Amino acid sequence: MKFLKRFWWIILLVLIVGGGFWRYRSAQAKAKEGKSYTVKRQNLTEALSLSGEIDAKQKADVKFQTSGLLTWVGVKEGDSVKKYQSLAALDKRELQNSMAQYLNNYMKERWDFEQGVDDNRDWETRGMTDAARDAVKRTLQKNQFDLNNSVLTVESKDLAMKFATIFAPFEGIITKIDVPVPGTNITPAGATFSIVNPKSLFFSATADQTEVPSFKQGMTGKIALDSFPEKEFPATVDTIGFIPKAGESGTVYEIKINFDPTEASASMKMGMTGDVSFILREIKDVLAVPEAYIKKVNGKYFVNKMIQGKLTESEITQGAIIDGMVEIKEGLNENDVIYNQP
Repeated sequence: MKFLKRFWWIILLVLIVGGGFWRYRSAQAKAKEGKSYTVKRQNLTEALSLSGEIDAKQKADVKFQTSGLLTWVGVKEGDSVKKYQSLAALDKRELQNSMAQYLNNYMKERWDFEQGVDDNRDWETRGMTDAARDAVKRTLQKNQFDLNNSVLTVESKDLAMKFATIFAPFEGIITKIDVPVPGTNITPAGATFSIVNPKSLFFSATADQTEVPSFKQGMTGKIALDSFPEKEFPATVDTIGFIPKAGESGTVYEIKINFDPTEASASMKMGMTGDVSFILREIKDVLAVPEAYIKKVNGKYFVNKMIQGKLTESEITQGAIIDGMVEIKEGLNENDVIYNQP
């Protein structure tokens, strides 16, 4: 008891030091229980990726407008064709005979019209009754109408002659022929020639209605195709659909994206799938920490930082938040260690 009374201050000092040490060790242990993060400088990048496939702006199914006997097919699948090159033709013999008949009718109507004009050359000044003059006028007008109808009929048959041959509307490759062999009677719906211009390939992607506002015409990105995993193709947004794309389950819009397929043009095919990625926003060389390490209290932001052996809430000023990373403007330095307690 005398010893305690005499050296009480030593015992008190030991208790104080021991308590501080215990609190220090407790704080360290508590900090270790949570996850730590070392603050560092980095680039924050917000990217958006869309899935899609290769399509073509110039693609068409060319068909005959009338039925008939298919007498000539000048191409086969895989052939390259030039613009306005003839592809196939129907039997024109019946059309040619009809044209000859209608030309004869045209000449007959023309001669009747000219004869009527000659017979009534001075009908407006010749002395006759008003009733007779009106009859002559109606006869001349009728002859004019008959001649006009004959001209229209000949022009219609001439178009039918032209429609008996189908042509390529643009240069490209023949991808499909329903009836490749002549000698078959066909209907317009049963003889389709499909053509695609490989120079007009583009990447068709779909964006959700929440993603569409992030896009604008001329935005650049990169395309990675599943068929060419080791290559990336520079991409540029061409058009953004104004109405939702038909046939989709949700409200999505088509984004047409131009790219240069030169490096793989020989192997590039329509329908090949892939992804296109765009960088929407980028902040370079800033201090940043994961959003999970920051907590908000009364409108202010804090992180847990070890200060003199004690886990302390330190106030920070945060900036942009990109993909779960928060830009730190004030309150932390590079290489500071912060903790996220469980």
